[in-house]
Amino acid sequence: MKILILTHRVPFPQNGGYAIVVCNTIKGLVALGHEVSLVALNAKKYNGHEQETEDELLEKINYTSYNIDINISMIDGLVNLFSKKANDIDKYYDAEFEKLLIRELRQTAYDIIQFEGLFVTPYLGAIRKHSRAKLVYRSHNIEHQVWQRLAQQKSDLFKKWYLRMLARRVKDYELQQLNKVDAIAVFTTEDKKTILSYGTNIPVEIFPVGIDLTRYKPDFSKTEFPSLFFLGSLDWLPNREGIEWFIDNFHKDLTDGDLRVKFYVAGHNIPERFDDYEVMGKIFIQGEVDDAFEFVNSKSIMIVPLLSGGGMRVKIVEGMAMQKCIISTSLGAEGINFENGINIIIANNQEEFYEAIERCITDEEHCRTIGTNARRLVEQQHDVNNVARDLAAFYTKLA
Repeated sequence: MKILILTHRVPFPQNGGYAIVVCNTIKGLVALGHEVSLVALNAKKYNGHEQETEDELLEKINYTSYNIDINISMIDGLVNLFSKKANDIDKYYDAEFEKLLIRELRQTAYDIIQFEGLFVTPYLGAIRKHSRAKLVYRSHNIEHQVWQRLAQQKSDLFKKWYLRMLARRVKDYELQQLNKVDAIAVFTTEDKKTILSYGTNIPVEIFPVGIDLTRYKPDFSKTEFPSLFFLGSLDWLPNREGIEWFIDNFHKDLTDGDLRVKFYVAGHNIPERFDDYEVMGKIFIQGEVDDAFEFVNSKSIMIVPLLSGGGMRVKIVEGMAMQKCIISTSLGAEGINFENGINIIIANNQEEFYEAIERCITDEEHCRTIGTNARRLVEQQHDVNNVARDLAAFYTKLA
């Protein structure tokens, strides 16, 4: 089949869940013999760098990127307060990019066109008009739920009102798009239930996050025990909110209290103000690391204090593949077929996080056992070759 994948950001380098999912999907489909094209918006916010792409993958696909400025001026932001549009999505529309897409569709008769997330759906109408391909929407999150859950966490009344307003607008837009495609792919059972509850009358199928297991090779001789770490893009608000909550609640315990363990924070776009959290020898704000695999391998206990958001956390799946002991909220582990206390530890409040950390930093064997079980789960349910095969079979039925 000829498959076109549309993304709202360049998925290179693979420094976040979105990029990892997109690249692994492409690798899996290419390995099955399908002809894959990738057309990506290169938004200034994300600063995608083509020189950092994986040459081996690029040699196997047709790749085009288009620069777009998604920054919103203060005036535009004020005007949007009195508009009913979902400006957070509208800013990804560019007339010239739409023309580029139309030229691409005239040159190639695609069988499947996959929209990677809500932010590329502003081009859905033009694509439907100029292509006979089956259109698949892959929902990385139920996008309006992200804003709703963020609003629930806010005590500031203006911020709560503003986030609820955004959530309503995004929901109105999101629900309008659902039946305009031919099928929907989701990562979790929870997301499928939500989408079906909105009266969706097209096929909705679950395809979990798939990863290339050959890339995940833990080396415990290089692992610091005990040590806590967080790895994630902090330009995604749920990640930032979660790690702020964790540090605010555990800063004293980690620096002056009984939790005698070093804590490392790494990831993409960490705000400068996070430097204020750093305490020499105890809390380390490292920013973006050169080698994420090396960073994860060098630490022992992964924390995912996610309080809002949705979809499946790719970093948890990767952490499991690296045999990490993971402490996560139930929301953070959503969509993963975990067993609490067997292949992950679930903690949903400050007290539960404290107890989990206290147990883990004093019992290395306990951590190793959970990590071993986690790797086994990923091997059974998240091998990219199996996920890609199921996705391709889904495409075949549609086409």
